[in-house]
Amino acid sequence: MTTTKLTPDNALLVAIDIAKHRNEVLIEEPGRARRRRMSVLNTRSEHDRLIEALGQYGRPVLAGFEATGNYHRPLAHRLLEAGFEVRLISSLALARTRQALTNGWDKNDPKDAQIILHMLRIGAVQHYHDPLAHGLVDLQELSKTHEAISKAKTELWHRLLTHYLPLYFPEAERFRGNSRSDWFLAFLEAYPTPALITALDKEAFVAAAWQLVGRKVSKERLLSDIYETARESIGLPVAADSDAVALVGGRPHRGRP
Repeated sequence: MTTTKLTPDNALLVAIDIAKHRNEVLIEEPGRARRRRMSVLNTRSEHDRLIEALGQYGRPVLAGFEATGNYHRPLAHRLLEAGFEVRLISSLALARTRQALTNGWDKNDPKDAQIILHMLRIGAVQHYHDPLAHGLVDLQELSKTHEAISKAKTELWHRLLTHYLPLYFPEAERFRGNSRSDWFLAFLEAYPTPALITALDKEAFVAAAWQLVGRKVSKERLLSDIYETARESIGLPVAADSDAVALVGGRPHRGRP
């Protein structure tokens, strides 16, 4: 990948330091030593003002920025819609360049715009591909949502296995299966402590919990095993209406006393 491809000749270089509310912009015009600074709020009118100001130069525009959360996405899309070229600055490359040029690690927003401008000038940038313009935004959002839900589910499992069960029902871990065992979560919601299980006799418990374990083979044997395990549990004998139990258990299940 060559410098000429990433940094067109005679282009107006625009370094943008992205932030949540206000972006610091540094503009360098070829052949002019003096640079122009602008502060641009993340509002429609301010984005329009920036695009209008860049268009007045009558040159090809090359804008670069470091990805900052998702705050860069709306402005980048507007710049592309205006017909400007947009480049992405690698966060790692920016940090290394900052260290090399300033001999320090401290992040400074006005200084970052200067470093981004330098990286634009030498072509140390990447092409920016807008997900909306490429028809990928729906796929991207579905993927991100799936990732967030998967992480939340994994965190929940870890909390149950390393905190809740060791305190209140240690022996139940052997029944959990894998992280996709939704029946186990439903069972814990209905019967979060051994005391809530043994408050019923075995036959009543098996009947009450029958639907919770799904379509498992030998459900009666499984539920009977859980019942006998609950009778011998070393879990802390907390009250059924305690706050600790309420954090896991939901509304009283049909069959609870």
